[in-house]
Amino acid sequence: MHKRKLHHLMVILRPVSYWYFIIVALISGFIAAYTLRQNNLTALRLRDKVLQVDKENGDVESALRELREYTYSHMNSQLSSDTGIYPPIQLKYRYERLVIAEQERVRESNKDIYAAAQQDCERRFPSGFSGSNRLPCIMEYIDTHATPDARPQPIPEGLYKFDFVSPVWSPDIAGWSLVIASVAMFFLIIRIAAQIWLRHQLET
Repeated sequence: MHKRKLHHLMVILRPVSYWYFIIVALISGFIAAYTLRQNNLTALRLRDKVLQVDKENGDVESALRELREYTYSHMNSQLSSDTGIYPPIQLKYRYERLVIAEQERVRESNKDIYAAAQQDCERRFPSGFSGSNRLPCIMEYIDTHATPDARPQPIPEGLYKFDFVSPVWSPDIAGWSLVIASVAMFFLIIRIAAQIWLRHQLET
């Protein structure tokens, strides 16, 4: 009776070909590989867009938000720098523009102080050459009389460097294709194991 049930199970199992699972796994695996590559290419394109917008002094926030949202919602979209620089997204031109603007602001703020320093030091050293006595005098005057606003403010570089991390799995075409391929491989293993076990039981 036990052999008859095992034989019946073997008859039921035989029409379920290995090839069903192999074909599904291969097709799903191909789709997953292709879409994972496309995810990465799209992220690279969006990164290049951010860098170009930064260079042209455009709407960097919108371009950066588009890249961030895409990276956070698609697997295999995390970026790496072609030059090995980390982090891979650096708003170089925006940072440089801010540094130049800060230098201009300080220069403008110090203009009146510098004129006052020259007058004070000429009064204190009427016969001194500007390169000997007056220059240290001027520097000391500016240092002691400059207001906080007239001093250069540091601009943190880290605020203009970004690295977005992509998820391990995402519910897009690439993610679901990987799930289908994995499930197909799982049932293929179950199918093979079941047939081996049934044959072993029938032969004993």
